[in-house]
Amino acid sequence: MTVPRTAGHKWVNLTAAQVGELSRCAVVFQSADPPRAGRMVFWCPDGAQPPAIGESCTLSVGLPTGEIDTVPATWLHVGEAVPALTRARSALSAHAATRFWGTACVLALQLVARGRVLPWVSDEDNDAWRIGQLSEDDLARLRQLTDAMPAEARATPTDTGDLPAPELSLRGFLDAVADGLPRTEAASFGFGRLEFSSDLVSAPRKVPRLRPWSEDVSAGLDAGVRISLRVEVAGGDLDRGRFQVVVQVHSLGDSSVVTDAARVWADPDHPFGARAHIDVMLAVRRAARAWAPLESLLSASVPDELALGDDEVFDLLGSGMTRLSAVGVDVHWPKDFVRDLTAHAVVGEAKRQPSDVAGFFGRGRTLKLNWRLALGDTPLTSEEMDQLAESHRPVVRLRDRWVLVDPALAAKARDRALKSLKAMDALGAALTGTTEVDGEVVPVAATGWLEALRERITQDGEDELREQPQALAATLRDYQLRGLRWLARMTSLGLGGCLADDMGLGKTITVIALHLHRAAEAPTLVVCPASLLGNWEREIDRFAPGTPVRRFHGGNRTLDGVDGGFVLTTYGTMRLDAELLAEHSWDLVVADEAQHVKNHNSGTAKALRSIPATARVALTGTPVENNLAELWSILDWTTPGLLGGLTAFRTRWAKPIEGERHRTGASHARATQPTVADRFARLIRPFLLRRRKSDPGIAPELPPKTETDHPVALTREQAGLYEAVVRETLAEIAASDGMTRRGLIIKLLTSLKQICNHPAHYLAEDASRLARRSGKLDLLDELLETILAEDGAVLVFTQYVAMARLLQSHLAARGVPAQLLHGGTPVAAREELVQSFQDGKSPVFLLSLKAAGTGLNLTRADHVVHYDRWWNPAVEEQATDRAYRIGQTRPVQVHRFVTEGTIEDRIAEMLADKRDLAEKVLSGGEAALTELGDAELANLVELRSPR
Repeated sequence: MTVPRTAGHKWVNLTAAQVGELSRCAVVFQSADPPRAGRMVFWCPDGAQPPAIGESCTLSVGLPTGEIDTVPATWLHVGEAVPALTRARSALSAHAATRFWGTACVLALQLVARGRVLPWVSDEDNDAWRIGQLSEDDLARLRQLTDAMPAEARATPTDTGDLPAPELSLRGFLDAVADGLPRTEAASFGFGRLEFSSDLVSAPRKVPRLRPWSEDVSAGLDAGVRISLRVEVAGGDLDRGRFQVVVQVHSLGDSSVVTDAARVWADPDHPFGARAHIDVMLAVRRAARAWAPLESLLSASVPDELALGDDEVFDLLGSGMTRLSAVGVDVHWPKDFVRDLTAHAVVGEAKRQPSDVAGFFGRGRTLKLNWRLALGDTPLTSEEMDQLAESHRPVVRLRDRWVLVDPALAAKARDRALKSLKAMDALGAALTGTTEVDGEVVPVAATGWLEALRERITQDGEDELREQPQALAATLRDYQLRGLRWLARMTSLGLGGCLADDMGLGKTITVIALHLHRAAEAPTLVVCPASLLGNWEREIDRFAPGTPVRRFHGGNRTLDGVDGGFVLTTYGTMRLDAELLAEHSWDLVVADEAQHVKNHNSGTAKALRSIPATARVALTGTPVENNLAELWSILDWTTPGLLGGLTAFRTRWAKPIEGERHRTGASHARATQPTVADRFARLIRPFLLRRRKSDPGIAPELPPKTETDHPVALTREQAGLYEAVVRETLAEIAASDGMTRRGLIIKLLTSLKQICNHPAHYLAEDASRLARRSGKLDLLDELLETILAEDGAVLVFTQYVAMARLLQSHLAARGVPAQLLHGGTPVAAREELVQSFQDGKSPVFLLSLKAAGTGLNLTRADHVVHYDRWWNPAVEEQATDRAYRIGQTRPVQVHRFVTEGTIEDRIAEMLADKRDLAEKVLSGGEAALTELGDAELANLVELRSPR
């Protein structure tokens, strides 16, 4: 389909909001002559009016029934649509057709950047450029993209009534992008005196006289040639002979067809077609841009071979091959040459392991880091490295073989000593197998006792602890015994660790067993939330009868007479009495629910760090709730120095890992080479033990768990409040910026969640009139009727204490016994409430998610209700684990309330689909949403009709 040029078209500079609007539309490509005049037409599959951006028009589209319909549309020239499409392809609500053409934009720009373009004279004699000279890999990518084309991306029927062929439509679009890029006169180098205007849709230049030449240049558009370079040694004298490269020509259509460039010029019957000379010269020109010595071939009558000096061979061995490979030019070396000389760093000492490993790592000791070269799998001897260092030719005779020597490797042989590493950094390098040298990540291997230590802490050493302590009044499960063995090994070395098993898998009994195993004279200090003091005391009395246990909490707390056993305290008390606790001698310090110190700058975290101990153990079911810095805070306490300082940690690990998580093709990168995340996993694996209930063999006795999302309709009152708040607050947000804007967004999100809960929650009303005003409350009433009729028990979690109080009042008015636990509940009252619920005295337990989402054992419940969402599945799972844990004998049903058409619905959908924004929410919490643009934010919070 040819679209005539529109005179006087006004070019559009799109804003982020306009891009967001267009991204929700479908889009089709309409070709033109010249290609740069092609158009992208945006339309709505539901027939709605598209955004008033660009030029308005109508569009004929084919319906699934075979009929043709006309819909309103708006269009942009390809040149101005390219930046919009590339940005819209990752938009939150982008249509599949928009994402397709955005991906095609990226491919087109990549092909142009690699020089895969040819001059062309169009059917109407216009000067133009088109995509061409594609490699087999390029053609494969085109086929993959063609197969993925949605019907809406080519919805305009042809004259026959059929939709356009996907491949023709895609190739036309790629040509339009290539032709639409502004160019200077230099762009026509080698193709005659073609002229191009920087005005993308200016009146085309008629060049009919160049048609024969253009057809010759463009003949066999994707069946051209590529070149490679074959390195030879003149006369075969490797000691003194000169090197040369011979240009080889390969057919793109048949990879088995290859010959020297000299034959292409000498033999008219060569198999590469009439335009082979042009193709080869083009390929040599592209190669010369990557490796300058090839430029002399451009002025040669036959670009067949080039003599090289040793310096040029060194350059080719170094970065030259990398640059040539990037433009598709392979380099072939003589088969007698060996190219498996490699270098890696080695760290460690041959001396015996120090008797005090913890002291060695804690006193800032250093270990040497040196280069070691190897031929194949065999390290070079000192004499061989000296021979390599003294050589000044690109080849060296080693072990009766000629070895090609990369100049960078020769430099390593000459200067083998590197910086020394701090002991903990050396251990990290041994674990990851890499270290940084001058900003570059290089492979490293441990030697001597450091390698022995690495092997010890990365393997399950059953010989260290075959059986559980005899004094333990219980039988550990296999996975608990493995956890005990791991803790015993790490704490014996003073390295500490984080036991991050799912809630309810028995972390407490494992630590009690560890205390009994160590049989130390100094006591174990346990720091935990106030709600867990009673649980720890009961578990110690039950599993280690006779072991002294004291609470260091309350007004009469003292450490007088403590010389063994357990001391239990809360994070709040520990923060107040850190100096007193630091003066005492502790064998172990245990931080239970260690996510309480995830903020290393908090007073609690600083106080915990000030208390010395032989070893430190962190317990948590969620080592990472929001971001990797929280894991750094925990492990930097258990094993100081392992992850470096926080700033260095963010630069080296956190930012690259979060980048890998969102990059397209990350899964492919993981399959082909170790990623930063892989190396990080190797680093922390010995210090973090994580088991889940769902892991095979961990907790087979647990009953089934059923999770259900309950869609809930808003009442008319809720819908009115929701729309009013969205309308008014979005207007304020659009007129603000900086911290004011972020604060308004947080206020908006909070208000909308409160409205979804109940109008009285948002309006701060009392509980005098609650019934029939909230879809969630109505659903809760229905569920409770069924649960209580079946003699069940239920935990109801909400993140808002005010909402919990409203629920308690509402249930009391209906005669339903319900008790409430929140952050302000005193410790003694908490323990009474837990026991009361476990004894069956109250069937409904209302819980503040933040205050009661961890640590409690509430297996009396067989139902869990999440009245509102935390937007972090890990936090919600922790709360669910109050009921779904070892000791639960009945199936557990989890109910999540989600109001339809609201922000809750949108977030739930993204969490289920693992969309990019969901990942950002999980890694950054609600703060991530404050960085959304106005259009994306409006799309997220607008009230929609239920699906």
